[in-house]
Amino acid sequence: MLLQRTARMRPWRRAAAILSVTTLSVGLLAGCGSGSGSADRTSGDTSTAAAGVFPVTVEHAFGSTKITKAPQRVVSVGYTDDQTILAFGVRPVGMVDQYPNPAGRSPDINTQWPWVKDKWGDTKPEVIMENGDSGPNYEKIAALRPDLIIAVYSEIDQAAYDKLSRIAPTVGRTKAEKEPFSAPWQDNALQIAKALGKAEEGEKMVQDTQSRLDAARKAHPEFANETAVALSWYKDSVAPFTSTDVRGRLLTGIGFRYQTAIDKVAGGSFYTTLSPERIDLVDVDHIFVIGDKADTEALKKFKLFTNLDAVKNGKVTYLLDSEGPAVGAAISQGTLLSMPYAIDELVTSAVG
Repeated sequence: MLLQRTARMRPWRRAAAILSVTTLSVGLLAGCGSGSGSADRTSGDTSTAAAGVFPVTVEHAFGSTKITKAPQRVVSVGYTDDQTILAFGVRPVGMVDQYPNPAGRSPDINTQWPWVKDKWGDTKPEVIMENGDSGPNYEKIAALRPDLIIAVYSEIDQAAYDKLSRIAPTVGRTKAEKEPFSAPWQDNALQIAKALGKAEEGEKMVQDTQSRLDAARKAHPEFANETAVALSWYKDSVAPFTSTDVRGRLLTGIGFRYQTAIDKVAGGSFYTTLSPERIDLVDVDHIFVIGDKADTEALKKFKLFTNLDAVKNGKVTYLLDSEGPAVGAAISQGTLLSMPYAIDELVTSAVG
């Protein structure tokens, strides 16, 4: 969602490039339906059957998709969709490498977060796209022989959707989502739940997570008296996230009032970088910084940032992204699995 710096990405781990419109070869697509030229469906199957209610038809930004039976091999093209799929007991056979795995590290860091590790178990899904790629690897996806592709938390366009849907039934982002990554986390969760035939279970899980947010807000009414913003350090600039981004929604979810003026400057994106003369946009009561050590240290040396009242008053909460407890990653992912962890850690750090 964010940007590269050697072996890892910065906090908004989403690719910004438009997907190419090259088409898959006829032979490759034909291989999806036959037994030749690609992996056997019965070998290396890491997905578990979604014992849900079928058939279902899911409306999305690119039309509607009918899923006739419980999928056995699901590929996640959305940056965090794999976690929501896992929440419903299904292990995707393919996923996006949202946080690039450190060289030589095994298993993949994206399967080892505290909130997903037990769900993945020993499963090693195929990486079908790395953060920063211009689009998914269609050949890899086809070779996995999926019976469902989920691309909800994704910026795929119509051309990419058309190619994916030629491989397998594909569910895109919600119909109401005007800009990629702007839908409420609740809507994304319910979209995926429906695709897996588990709409009722999804509603319960969303309500359980919402109850945790409500409890945090009730326990800390003082949050409502403060304006807040979540930001990172990117390209030598202060980079705040919008109120519609999952990071902004989480802060308002526990009771803070967000700096919505950022939304106008961002122009539909989920974040923006500020010029020195617009540093006033993050001159709020409480600042939440998401970033690993190197970026955090660079931000702390930026005088325009250190001169902000919130910094001088000690009202800055620094949250490690992919390092240490990875609270920043949990907040940035905003899934049914990461949200409980994110809420608990965020509240603790906010009042600490």
